[in-house]
Amino acid sequence: MKNKLIIGVLFGGRSGEHEVSLVSATSVIEKLNKEKYEVVLIGISKEGHIIYGENAMKRLKDGEQILESEVMISCDPTDSGLIDLKNSKKIKIDCYFPVLHGTYGEDGTMQGLLDLSGVAYVGAGVIGSSCGMDKVIMKKLFREAGSKIVKDLYSTKREIDLDKQAFVSNVEKEIGYPNFIKPANMGSSVGINKAHNKEELDKFIDEALKYDNKILVEKGVEKPREIECAVLGNEDPKASVLGEIFPSEEFYSYEAKYVSESKTEAPARLPENIAEEIKKQAINAFKAVDCKGMARVDFLVNQDLSEIYINEINTIPGFTSISMYPKLWEKSGLNYSELLDKLIELAMERNKEKKELKTSFEEAGEWHKK
Repeated sequence: MKNKLIIGVLFGGRSGEHEVSLVSATSVIEKLNKEKYEVVLIGISKEGHIIYGENAMKRLKDGEQILESEVMISCDPTDSGLIDLKNSKKIKIDCYFPVLHGTYGEDGTMQGLLDLSGVAYVGAGVIGSSCGMDKVIMKKLFREAGSKIVKDLYSTKREIDLDKQAFVSNVEKEIGYPNFIKPANMGSSVGINKAHNKEELDKFIDEALKYDNKILVEKGVEKPREIECAVLGNEDPKASVLGEIFPSEEFYSYEAKYVSESKTEAPARLPENIAEEIKKQAINAFKAVDCKGMARVDFLVNQDLSEIYINEINTIPGFTSISMYPKLWEKSGLNYSELLDKLIELAMERNKEKKELKTSFEEAGEWHKK
């Protein structure tokens, strides 16, 4: 058998979704085909220190205090890989698999570092990751692409500090109640709350600002059906069957996702024409933010199915045992391990294409020396 590909699974990170990342990555590590891949565990502490090795996951889950990085990711594309800082050696990596939910992992920062290294990595690049992470920018791109979005307003911490009541009044005038207050850059419903009155709005604005310096307030849709679609591919992405979320709480909060275990159903019970329209819009959204590899696209559909609103895109969707992304592909005929194979294949394909691009303008001649 040919040499195994060396896959570096990145997990943890400096994010409010650190713990979710550990659970997702545990499933990915377990399901990677060990006959095809040599798996290297690369953990990032909440402080940003990087560790690696078979016990990296356990150390982060145990809450071990990690005082310094043990490895670094080389930025030199001619000599890429992990640099072992303690033993002065290089650990080869053929492809990175970031399972880093949230900031400093899903927002383009890690993707920029991996681009500098010249090594293949799973998922969206810098632009797709950053635009898919920032809900304000994301929704502007969706609107530009013709998608329907619920009415929203956004503001920054500085603007709110200067005149919070002006923003609250504007929300009451333009959005009304109920509304949802969200950090612009965060996932897994961290920092998201539903406000029914001014007192709650005032409190939840402060809560959202704990996680980001920019927040978004969206108009609530009355008793929406929450529909999700998984997308897979690079230039010719495909959509999975659809899934529906039945939240155990008033909305699909962090607790409803990971604590009280909301119910899900796949395929979702929708008329074929509505399902096909949602799939079409999911692929449109994927392309709108220049996504690559994978994404989960979430929708809100009103009860009579007359309105379809795109809610958001997740460029590193959950990979836990209860996560919809792998579940939807399994229902579409691609099991978890096969899905990981395909994601790695797409990463290697995209990296090969990037390496074929010219990075110097040879036709410029000698003019710059004159």
